[in-house]
Amino acid sequence: MSDLKPPVGPAKGTPAVSVCLHVLTKRADFVRASHARRQGTPGIHLQARKRAEGEAMGIRVGFTCSKKVGNAVARNRAKRRLREVARIVLPEMGRDGWDYVLVGRKDVTAALSFETLIADFRGALQKVHR
Repeated sequence: MSDLKPPVGPAKGTPAVSVCLHVLTKRADFVRASHARRQGTPGIHLQARKRAEGEAMGIRVGFTCSKKVGNAVARNRAKRRLREVARIVLPEMGRDGWDYVLVGRKDVTAALSFETLIADFRGALQKVHR
């Protein structure tokens, strides 16, 4: 018997998109993004940076929630919601060669309606790319 799980496809009702999002894991990438363009909304704080010519292509995204957001349960819930928002919005609105960091907000990211969270992220992306 195999312990391998089948690959998870797109959520029901969402289109299948072939854009691959790479997740930021190195602190240096988060720090570089924090010094670049920033846009705050009620539900999300977005940090975005256009990578240099020599760096890898593709859309990279990172997620963070400080202890101000709450305990571990609250932070994980907020990050799960941020991951899902990025999975839905970035394939259509993200730009190749950019790093995006989504920062959760205290008491708002986990409690705000999902549609409002998506609208906040879309608005922040539009402002960052102007």
